[in-house]
Amino acid sequence: MALVPLRLLLDHAAENGYGIPAFNVNNLEQIQAILKAAVETDSPVILQASRGARNYAGENFLRHLILAAVETYPHIPIVMHQDHGNAPATCYSAIKNNFTSVMMDGSLEADAKTPASFEYNVNVTREVVNVAHALGVSVEGELGCLGSLETGAGEAEDGHGFEGTLDHSQLLTDPDEAVEFVEATQVDALAVAIGTSHGAYKFTRKPTGEILAISRIEEIHRRLPNTHLVMHGSSSVPEDLLALINQYGGAIPETYGVPVEEIQKGIKSGVRKVNIDTDNRLAITAAVREALAKKPEEFDPRHFLKPSITYMQKVCAERYQQFGTAGNASKIKQISLEDFAAKYAKGELNVVTKSAAKV
Repeated sequence: MALVPLRLLLDHAAENGYGIPAFNVNNLEQIQAILKAAVETDSPVILQASRGARNYAGENFLRHLILAAVETYPHIPIVMHQDHGNAPATCYSAIKNNFTSVMMDGSLEADAKTPASFEYNVNVTREVVNVAHALGVSVEGELGCLGSLETGAGEAEDGHGFEGTLDHSQLLTDPDEAVEFVEATQVDALAVAIGTSHGAYKFTRKPTGEILAISRIEEIHRRLPNTHLVMHGSSSVPEDLLALINQYGGAIPETYGVPVEEIQKGIKSGVRKVNIDTDNRLAITAAVREALAKKPEEFDPRHFLKPSITYMQKVCAERYQQFGTAGNASKIKQISLEDFAAKYAKGELNVVTKSAAKV
């Protein structure tokens, strides 16, 4: 079976009350780790690549790595998702390269640094939705800018993130605007801003409601019960991995991520896609540092790449279990992009909001 659209997995997750981790990929070992964990736990898979990852790996190499995963694990539903597309052209090039889902992040302008107006966001997102849905490809949008409620600052990920500081109104998704945005764009998923940010340095202390606004997710879900919500910047930054890295020469200061129990609260309130990258980077770094330190005479890259797969697989398997994803891959009937294009054309997948239903 070929790659499947994101909407297929999110609809199944909503019907059965679970969330799906979306793991960023850059190379062979990361893809192997994710798929090994998926097979171990019988979980559907969302692989996602940023613009930086596409540049790093190369379009052709990345495309064929994903296709190899599909050929090797045909029984696992796999989505290939463009993370943080900065402009329609980025999304269209992703679709051309076999991505079955794209994120049009219109919360920032095309420079991926300047906060955009609501009107700009609606216009570029709606444009991408019209093109993508005609091809059966899913679309994720974003409303509100990802950044810290502690400092007002953002954390750039592969060059994507606002510069300077913003106030709370820009760092938290407005529920009223969320309804208007979904009605106007018909996105398949909506990424919301609640105080999470990219990277390992999310919070200086264990997050509470004042710096991690899970309550905002609950409020948006009440207004948009039929919309799939997305949490970005949701790595938990495990203490054991930080300790292992620092034990073998690392210098990562004390920092806190998003607690798994907070993500689980979000899943109960409509979060269906949970973006995770840093946790896997930490797992790989811990494995590499440990392997090189224990056998400094080794020079075969496989000596440290094999344990990096193992350590990352463990993290992925834990998230599949914790988010309720495990056990669902075999329950999902895989459907092609062509079939989804027909469903979009017939209006079968239109998102109906409460306010639209009253009209």
